[in-house]
Amino acid sequence: MASDHAPQRHGGARVLVASNRGPVSYTVGENDALEVKRGGGGLVSGLSAIGPETDAVWVCAALSDGDREAVRRTGGALDPEDTGGQRVRMLGIDPDTHAAAYNGIANSVLWFVHHMLYQTPLEPAFGPEFRAQWAAFEAYNQAFAEGLAAEAAHGADVLVQDYHLVLVPGMLRELRPDLRIGHFSHTPWAPADYFRMLPDDVARQVLRGVLGADRAAFLTRRWADAFTACCDDLLGGTGATRIGVHGLGADADFLRERSHREDVDERMASLRGQIGGEDRKVVVRVDRTELSKNIVRGLHAYRLLLTDRPEWRGRVTHVAFAYPSRQDLAVYREYTAEVQRVADTINSEYGTPEWTPVVLHVKDDFARSLAAYRLADVALVNPIRDGMNLVAKEVPVVSDNGCALVLSREAGAYEELGEDALVVNPYDLGATAEALHEALTMPEDERAERTKRLAAAATSLPPAQWFLDQLEALRAI
Repeated sequence: MASDHAPQRHGGARVLVASNRGPVSYTVGENDALEVKRGGGGLVSGLSAIGPETDAVWVCAALSDGDREAVRRTGGALDPEDTGGQRVRMLGIDPDTHAAAYNGIANSVLWFVHHMLYQTPLEPAFGPEFRAQWAAFEAYNQAFAEGLAAEAAHGADVLVQDYHLVLVPGMLRELRPDLRIGHFSHTPWAPADYFRMLPDDVARQVLRGVLGADRAAFLTRRWADAFTACCDDLLGGTGATRIGVHGLGADADFLRERSHREDVDERMASLRGQIGGEDRKVVVRVDRTELSKNIVRGLHAYRLLLTDRPEWRGRVTHVAFAYPSRQDLAVYREYTAEVQRVADTINSEYGTPEWTPVVLHVKDDFARSLAAYRLADVALVNPIRDGMNLVAKEVPVVSDNGCALVLSREAGAYEELGEDALVVNPYDLGATAEALHEALTMPEDERAERTKRLAAAATSLPPAQWFLDQLEALRAI
């Protein structure tokens, strides 16, 4: 049944992408002028890959006061001069509704379920506050469904992205049964026993939402199988929805070019100064301070390396970039503070005037991250659970002299990179410390060979092709 709010404008776009965050963001500058900032990532690459001759539109939400002002001034159809020529429809969803949907449900419930982050003796506890937030999440997804329905040409292809929009495919199917709809999950999918922590009606609603798509796709076979198991357990199967896997890879051409620009060279020189000693080995990690990234245990494992193998003191530096994430949530602020505390403890315990064991940076700086990639002898990627983890794929591509990869078996990237990485249980500090030692002592020729194979696997499905593969698989149905 069509919604009163979704006019059937069938002369619209032939390809549509929906995501919470769009390709541009706005701030209000001096004299009330709107200032625009363009983003990057796989979806931006993908949309550019289909070419300007394809009638495509990106539907996203206004996330800030600047975004909402842009929607007010444009009606939501953003100026192509701001978007690099892309058609973008930004939805001016009520800020309270968006906050409840985004922070209350997407990031504090669905993210926690799929990454298995709950401290179950105390949480979750689904009461009246949750139900109010869930109603906001439904309204937020309904706004996307109506926005897509209004923008889509008859029989158009729609690619809905991620856990924020799990209800959209089912809602859009009711509004526009003529459309071909795909949904892609960028997170892991929880095993059925853990997924059933959600209230039964909500768990079924999430699954039915995704199953409104003609095709549901995931980053790895493991996550696809977990989704199918949930559907079998709660609904008796996946119905007519096809299930697919597309392992997003690193963009080798972009990374190699970008990592050799002047600003990266400058940051390499600065980092080298902080590391000190040309012969010092460098262990690198680059993460957001996201609970699932396991930064604190990684620091504890490095400390154990220095404790149990004193020969490494003064001979290795851990360059750790922990960029603050979701600081409007108290648990994330506390986690970020703990990262800083543990790094300070290691430096106090083992540091000398000539050697800082942990060089920690918390201010996001992409050029500095690339500089660290180039310097890395070892990359530490030890998430508790991760849909993919592109850092694991990017470091081998960029590293100047070859890089050993210490990789959690719970990262989606393990499926493609596990054979040439040193694989660890992310909860086992002793095994992680031992893997760091093995990585640091790996013979140069073995490290070079492993790096070559890691880089090849990491770049087998670059972002543009990843997007096109999803579109082609949807069109093949």
